[in-house]
Amino acid sequence: MYVSYFPGCTLKTKAVRLDRCARKSAEILGIELQELDSWQCCGGAFTSAADEVATKLSSVRALAEAERLGRPLVSVCSACYNVLKQTDHAFKTDPEFASKVRRYLAPDECYNGGTEVLHLLELLRDKVGFENIAKKVVNPLKGVKIAAYYGCMLLRPSDVLGLDDPENPSVMEELIRALGGEAVGWSQRNECCGGYVLLESPELAKKRSLEISSDAAAAGADMIVTACPLCRYNLDKAGSGLPTVYFTELLAKALGAEVDEI
Repeated sequence: MYVSYFPGCTLKTKAVRLDRCARKSAEILGIELQELDSWQCCGGAFTSAADEVATKLSSVRALAEAERLGRPLVSVCSACYNVLKQTDHAFKTDPEFASKVRRYLAPDECYNGGTEVLHLLELLRDKVGFENIAKKVVNPLKGVKIAAYYGCMLLRPSDVLGLDDPENPSVMEELIRALGGEAVGWSQRNECCGGYVLLESPELAKKRSLEISSDAAAAGADMIVTACPLCRYNLDKAGSGLPTVYFTELLAKALGAEVDEI
């Protein structure tokens, strides 16, 4: 299976394990993540710059390149996925936005709205199938209690993203069970970690992240798993002592990838 791959900035720096474990796991599952040749930062200010076009052009260009290649566009970063999906939706549903975008782009960068945007979790669930992933597991996560943390960007706005039920998601819990682990039920799995107020109010961001980690620990979790680099950063920085890992790290470990060498 060939898909176009948008890693994004953070996966080349602070979140390199999210990227490399995804690539290792994909190989084992028969997926080729073909990184786009000329991607740029997704322009992550989408949600706070609704009337602005320029920061969204890099996402449009990524969508256009994937369209020319005739493949779905996959991301593993929650923020990149959110921005790509919202940009694609705006282009398809808002004629004024699409018109402004076309005025910026060169003729060979034209996008016609034909790209399917997927998070890797969607690809694993809908294209590969968790039952098929379970058959590939060589190091089951037996006895490990894992709290799946979704945060904000993976689920909302739900009418645009459509990845899962925004109030009661299950995709990460299904993956945990397919890998042989135990998915812990807990109340704060969809709550914001405080990432978007980190610079303005680091104390508030820390308070929020500590509340999340404490809730997971109280539910009996051995660790928290997330798909968002900013969430992982905040949860780690809060200093609760409960480990936070990327879902691709668990996937790579269970599939027998050499994660210690990544």
